[in-house]
Amino acid sequence: MSLRAEAEFGAARRNWLAAADAIAGEIAARAAKHDAEDLFVADAFARLKAEGFFKALVPSELGGGGAELAEICAVIRRLGASCGSTALAFSMHCHLVAVAAWRWRNEKAPTDGLLKRAAAENLILISSGGSDWLKSAGTATKVDGGYRIKARKMFSSGCPMGDILMTSAVTEDPASGPTVLHFGVSFKTEGVKILDTWRVLGMRATGSNDVELNDVFVADAAISGRRPQGKWHHLFHIISMIAFPIIYSAYLGVADGARAKALGAARKKPDDGNAAYLAGEMENAHTMASLALADMIANAETSKPGPQTTSRAMIGRTLAGQNAINTVERAMELAGGASFYRDMGLERAFRDVQAARFHPLQEKPQLRLTGRLALGFDIDG
Repeated sequence: MSLRAEAEFGAARRNWLAAADAIAGEIAARAAKHDAEDLFVADAFARLKAEGFFKALVPSELGGGGAELAEICAVIRRLGASCGSTALAFSMHCHLVAVAAWRWRNEKAPTDGLLKRAAAENLILISSGGSDWLKSAGTATKVDGGYRIKARKMFSSGCPMGDILMTSAVTEDPASGPTVLHFGVSFKTEGVKILDTWRVLGMRATGSNDVELNDVFVADAAISGRRPQGKWHHLFHIISMIAFPIIYSAYLGVADGARAKALGAARKKPDDGNAAYLAGEMENAHTMASLALADMIANAETSKPGPQTTSRAMIGRTLAGQNAINTVERAMELAGGASFYRDMGLERAFRDVQAARFHPLQEKPQLRLTGRLALGFDIDG
């Protein structure tokens, strides 16, 4: 059997969800400590790395695990039920790999070098996407052979163990005006510094610190893409289609965990006549969130990137987020006063799930995009 055939055979046999189940049981016991002490989930990341999860989405032809998007969404959801921070930080790496793999498979984009390296070196990729989005942030000044980057990148989840920051900055192009440059930069590069800034309401253990780029040199050859600043671009339609079912799987996982805890607590109490109503409301919200996520996954698996696909993905993002939050809120009501105690874990779930509000596109921008598209208006208007 050839090496490629062996890799494909091994990937086909790997049960990623079963492997995640074993890890989820381990990280659940440490989740409260990480949260209470603002400690990055380094032990969970180390375990995931040792088990090959960071290269799971790299195509088997390029040396990776050959996992499908739906499989990794299920993995992230399972991890999220035990530790929301682990699931969310891991999802940020996963969406970068998934987008690169999709572009390589479907558009013959030259992302195979990054994917091969990610598999061979078991790299952890860090995203600054949420804080950059269409406008990006930071400056890229042209110098001989490349650019000098000055920027501060917020929400860089997982950066304490990151290998490469996948980010962007803005340069003034004499011909086309403000232009966003996309590139990756090693955390070992001179001028790259992680700032200890992550003191937040929830998802406290994601290590989503700011990363400072102080006069960092990026060679011309390292620029992987260029686009007009502030405009919807084909790349962002791909990102919207692929990334958000992966990211929001973490929040569904948090909702799953809260639901299970609440049902366990409520079943031990005598029937007071109200519990069934509260449980019913929780079940409705949980089902709505699950249906929205399933639609996002199907959209990513079957659609082509473009405004309509982006709108559907973002509708799913709003509905999945809202109903994950509603699920946890109803779970706390169902469990009663015990949910106010940290030991139960629902208080942490309530704080963690609030972060679902803040990824792009947030609800109002999503409504505007979807509404403009429905009315036939320019989505860049």
